[in-house]
Amino acid sequence: MKYKRILLKLSGESLQGSQKYGLSPEVLQSYAEQIRAAAATGVQIGIVIGGGNIFRGLTGAKKGFDRVKGDQMGMLATIINSLALQSAEAGYVVIIGGGTSNPYFTTDSASALRGIEIEADVMLKGTRVDGVYTADPEKDPAAVKFDEISFEEVLDRRLKVMDLTAFTLCRENGLQIIVFDMDTPGNLGKVLAGERIGTLVKK
Repeated sequence: MKYKRILLKLSGESLQGSQKYGLSPEVLQSYAEQIRAAAATGVQIGIVIGGGNIFRGLTGAKKGFDRVKGDQMGMLATIINSLALQSAEAGYVVIIGGGTSNPYFTTDSASALRGIEIEADVMLKGTRVDGVYTADPEKDPAAVKFDEISFEEVLDRRLKVMDLTAFTLCRENGLQIIVFDMDTPGNLGKVLAGERIGTLVKK
């Protein structure tokens, strides 16, 4: 394996699969199998999961929820997702729930912070999109994918890899990011083996 220790950031929205809300047992099982296989190779894995499939504080604030309480609800959603993955995975990996335990911070920020704290070799951002594009590929069919891009170019182009706080933490602490499609079974193992899938963000 190319990496010895990773921080894997999983999207809560991806856990809902084709549903509009909640947890997809099929996606949960697929993720668990990929993580179990990766752990079996000896890679040390820390995982942070978003809560967007259940509740997102910022979205709630736009609909009239108090922002602080909304973020607290979002943090509880990450714990629900962490427990769901734990029940499906049941292996020796570290699942970090609850975000940063502070409002106004996303699980991207929690991922960056925890990745730096555990001295991860890389942050793997597993999403339903297969990398970083010039525009949102789900909205713009002309969007072009980057195989590799620098932190500076992401900022110059104002690409939305993750929120600015999280991105700045990674950039200032030299934590590289790989954005890849976690929904395709086997992709996690390919990334860990050093195959060029997804997009590498580095200095």
